[in-house]
Order: sequence, then C-alpha cells, then structure tokens
Amino acid sequence: MTDAATRVTLADIAEQAEVSLSTISKVLNGRADVSAATRGRVEDLLTQHGYRRRGTPTSSSLIELVFHELEAAWSMEIIKGVEDVARAAGLSVVLTESGSRHAPAADWIEGVLQRRPVGVVLVFSAIPDQYREVLKARSIPFVIIDPAGDPTPDVPSVGSANWSGGLMATRHLIELGHTRIAAITGPDDMMCSHARIDGYRSAMTAAGLPIDPDLIRFGDFHTSGGREHGHDLLDRSDRPTAIFAGSDLQALGVLESMRQLGLRAPDDVSIVGYDDIPLATWVSPRLTTVHQPLRRMAEEATRLVIRMREGDVHGVTRLDLATDLVVRESTAPPKAP
Repeated sequence: MTDAATRVTLADIAEQAEVSLSTISKVLNGRADVSAATRGRVEDLLTQHGYRRRGTPTSSSLIELVFHELEAAWSMEIIKGVEDVARAAGLSVVLTESGSRHAPAADWIEGVLQRRPVGVVLVFSAIPDQYREVLKARSIPFVIIDPAGDPTPDVPSVGSANWSGGLMATRHLIELGHTRIAAITGPDDMMCSHARIDGYRSAMTAAGLPIDPDLIRFGDFHTSGGREHGHDLLDRSDRPTAIFAGSDLQALGVLESMRQLGLRAPDDVSIVGYDDIPLATWVSPRLTTVHQPLRRMAEEATRLVIRMREGDVHGVTRLDLATDLVVRESTAPPKAP
C-alpha cells in the first residue's frame, strides 16, 4: 500500500465520488438506501485507495438460514442439512422467518447486518438486487436453496431437476397402464410448478396420449390445494385414473378428498407425490413419490457459502441435483373397465 493510500480520508473519497459523507457512511454500513450506481462508485474508490474498514464485517461462528415459512414439512429437512454441515465446520445456525416465497421482507436486511453472519442460506425464489448489493458491500456471501423457483443466473444457488421429476412421475403412471392422468402442480407464478408440468406434458406426448387442459391444475403446494383440486377432479363421471401431485402435501390432500368421496388408492385412483418427505412413508397407503434431495441441497448450499467466505469460489455457481422416483403402495395398474 502506498503512503498516499494510507493517508486517504473519507472526505477525499466523498469528494471524488461527488457524494456526501453521510452517503459514504451508508455504504460502509451496508445500508440499503443507496443506489447501486452510487454504491459501486464508492466501493471502487475505496478499493482503489486501499481504504481499510475498521473491524470485521462478519462474525466467525454463525450461518443464517432464512425461510418465508416454517410450516412446510420439508423445512425440517433443510434445517437438518444446514445444521450438519455448519456443526462440522464449528459454526452455529440462526433461523429466520421473513417475507414471501419470492424474497425476504425489507426489515430482514437490517437484522442480518446486526447479526453479522459468516454467510446466509436463503430458501427463496430470488433475492432483490438491493439486498444483494448490501450483502456484497459487507462481504457476507449468500446462496439460495431453490426447491420452488428459478434464481437469475448471476445468483449462487442449489436446486433440483424439476422437469425430470415431473417426467418420471408421469412416465411411471403411463407404464402402469394409465392414460387419463391429471396433474396438480404448485402456484402459477413459480418456475418449478411449470417445470414439473412440462415434464408431465413431455411424458404424455412421448406416449402419444392426449393432454386434457382441464386435468392440469395449479395449486399451492399445501394439503389445501390437493384437497380442493382433488375433490373437483374426482367428483365427476369421467374422473382420471391417476393423479401426479406436485408435492407430497398436495398428494396428502388428494388422499383426503378421496376418502371423503369413498374412493381408495390405488384401487380407484393412483397417486404420485413429489419431495419424499418423511411423512410419505407413514400414510396409508405409503406414497409413491419423486425424491427431491432436500437435505443434500441444504448441505451443498451450506458448503458453498462457507467456501465463498473462504475465497475458494470464483464466479457464480449453480448446482442442480438429480431427482429419483420412489415407488411405494399408492400406485397400481388401473382397474379393468
């Protein structure tokens, strides 16, 4: 470092960046109310002059895991995966619930700056640009676990093969002899919902089977969605003989609607879920489902954020893990007419 660099003051940087000292302070403290252009200009000047921030921007013992909801049964698999890797690295985990399925709430960013974690693992579809800039300014790496969305290519993330999952679930039902197959996927504004339906469509098309638009439904990934759409699909004379539910919780909702209608799986209707949560093995009949490696996704995301903190990762990393079909007792060949 040159003598000139060691003598640079914040006032000098403020003058060169043509901003106030308060704006410089906001950048240094990771405040969100600074435009990306101004933040970038200030950060470039800080780096150019070799300005060293006092103290360290992060702690040395904390990983922050952020959900938009903790009610989903699969959330425990994510928590276990993050905790296993964090513990092995000598780190603790702090759990935060914030925002919607698309992004954490606005007040979350202030809290994470106060907690100063080693890194952040987020279970969201995306993270707003302004949050990314703040985390970058404070040298806090982040990775998105993506079971339900499609982050932009410049965001580090770990996901799974949703299209393949939809394909193998539907293909399994076709191989059993089903031709009238319904699908209940997740919300219409989530990429994974469409990816699983695209897999369903591909399997139907490859088998030369007609696709009835009325048999494709967008649910909510919860039991309520499966119950509502399952009842509507099955309470009709031309009901499907099989249903691919885009989540295990929705599959459980379908099973509930079947009981209400006096139907049984797989005798009357076969059902395939998605996720392979532990509850899938406790229901009767045990649920045939697509195994989404949630715990491994969490493990890989945590390893990645730790490596990013240590400077071992160059560029943006996107990792998609394979899905597998787990055949149990909820599927069988259709009854002969």
